[in-house]
Amino acid sequence: MGKLKQKGKAGAATNYINRNQALKKLQVSLADFRRLCILKGIYPREPKNKKKANKGSTAPTTFYYTKDIQYLAHEPVLQKFREHKIFLRKLTKALSKRELSIAKNLEKNRPVYKLDHILKERYPTFTDALRDLDDALCMLFLFSTFPATDKINSETVTNCQRLCAEFQHYIIKTKSLRKVFLSIKGIYYQAEVKGQIINWLAPYQFSQQVPDDVDFRVMLTFLEFYQTLLGFVNFKLYSDVNLVYPPKLDTSKDEGAAGLGALIIETTNSLATLSTSSHNNEDINNNNTIKEEMVRKLESEKRLKTLSKKLATIKDQGNTTSEIQPDTTKEPEVISNEEIIDEFTSSDSKYQQDVSSKTYTYSDIQNASIALTEFENLFSNCIFYLSREVPRYSLEFIIRTFGGQVGWDETCGVGSPFNESDDRITHHVIDRPTSGHRFLSRAYIQPQWVYDCVNARKLLKIEPYQPGKTLPPHLSPFVEHKEGDYIPEFEGDMEEKELRNEQEIKKDTSIEETIIPLITSDEPYNEDIIHQMELEAEATGISFSIYQEKQDQLAKNQKIQNTNNTKVQQPSIQTITGKKRAAKEIEEKEVKELAKIMMTKKQKTLYNKIQYGKKKRQEKVENLQQNRSTN
Repeated sequence: MGKLKQKGKAGAATNYINRNQALKKLQVSLADFRRLCILKGIYPREPKNKKKANKGSTAPTTFYYTKDIQYLAHEPVLQKFREHKIFLRKLTKALSKRELSIAKNLEKNRPVYKLDHILKERYPTFTDALRDLDDALCMLFLFSTFPATDKINSETVTNCQRLCAEFQHYIIKTKSLRKVFLSIKGIYYQAEVKGQIINWLAPYQFSQQVPDDVDFRVMLTFLEFYQTLLGFVNFKLYSDVNLVYPPKLDTSKDEGAAGLGALIIETTNSLATLSTSSHNNEDINNNNTIKEEMVRKLESEKRLKTLSKKLATIKDQGNTTSEIQPDTTKEPEVISNEEIIDEFTSSDSKYQQDVSSKTYTYSDIQNASIALTEFENLFSNCIFYLSREVPRYSLEFIIRTFGGQVGWDETCGVGSPFNESDDRITHHVIDRPTSGHRFLSRAYIQPQWVYDCVNARKLLKIEPYQPGKTLPPHLSPFVEHKEGDYIPEFEGDMEEKELRNEQEIKKDTSIEETIIPLITSDEPYNEDIIHQMELEAEATGISFSIYQEKQDQLAKNQKIQNTNNTKVQQPSIQTITGKKRAAKEIEEKEVKELAKIMMTKKQKTLYNKIQYGKKKRQEKVENLQQNRSTN
């Protein structure tokens, strides 16, 4: 007979632990427990059966995994919390007895904890840290705009501003910004760092009032962790690009509100000039390395002596195997990179065919890299001047990222590279309806032009963005349109449409030149001939749909010509292709009807709901298109 199972000794009752039980086990306060859980990334869990987990009770409680709580029990930060509690007890005791010397000594030896080991545990690789950087950047950019209060120290605000500026300088250096969007909440940015897409929200720099109903203790613990995370990430990013970290701060420019210009970015190559003492140390190290190299050379010579014997044995083995296997060695041929990448092995299996269809050729990769370099240097030939009413903190970051030069009014901050009267300025960014004095050699635009150019990946027309004019809609680049969705258009897309129409006209003429000799041939019309004609059209680079449309048009013209010349007429290709299409459509309808008949009642209701949703979407799209055409 097996052992009897006791209630609360196995299953969910042991896998989950109550919050009160966790506090008793760890012997910490609720505030310290919250801080510890936030730093370690441990969150409450929802059991499948609360009654079983709570040992029969149905009272609302928060549960944690018992393994997570056991994991917290061995945390070094927990020991530091206990030491801090003892420190506060001793300090209050010394101050109450007015023992100031003991209090000063205790203050000097205040226990301090670090979060380095927690970062290594939570993010084993650097890509893991980059994937979790969105929330960290949003939090740091938010606190960088807060005023210093009794809840928020001025040191935390300045540290957040420094970390954000360092990250922005890396984006400027690597030109990794991809999308920008102005919203009511703030400015959304998207950057691609080491192949990982990072999105963050930067609030507008207005005077903000700190709300009273927000628990800043929880937010400050998150901020403490995110500060250390971004510091480590910035160090790794700067070291990968050969930049000195942390960058030096010019205090005079920082006091004059220079913004990004207050940080001095230096490369590691510029610090190659060292002092004479360091050169002497290097000479000593070089002598040691030379000795090590001599030992390595002697060892390698010994190995080379024994190499001839090994080669002889390998040759003997090769001769024995050559008698069994045929000789397939050929002279090596010099092949270019394009041929290597463009050649794909033919395979019979469907899976390998699908994989080969997804692969990209060398020319596609080359075109994509050229387009990316052009996009990264979008404003390389532009020199901007920003008026005082324009958001300089955002425009300076975007323009410098895409290779442009920026200057601004003296009232905005110190460190402008040029004045308003400079003749090199090509674009003057202004956000007022009229300006007193205008320079004829430059274009006056509103700030939205810069953001729309980045999202469109090209320089747009300046006329719709001139000061005083109603701006075109600022569309979000983060929206991914599905099939059948309404895609709004503005004036910037009209030029592309005209160019596409011209290209299609050119294609049509080339298609007619290729199809006319195929149709006007005197051979009898068979299915094999039609198939051969289709293959020849595909070989010339014509898609099947375009080929069929042009074929139908040319068949109609041929009909008219043949009726004028002779009454006897061969069966046209149009009738053959039309019959094929009609047969296919009938088959598809029959298959759909049979599938509907085989459906259950639930499946039919679900199918009808899907079709109803599709019809509603289509109606919405049609209404929006009608409104667009009427306006």
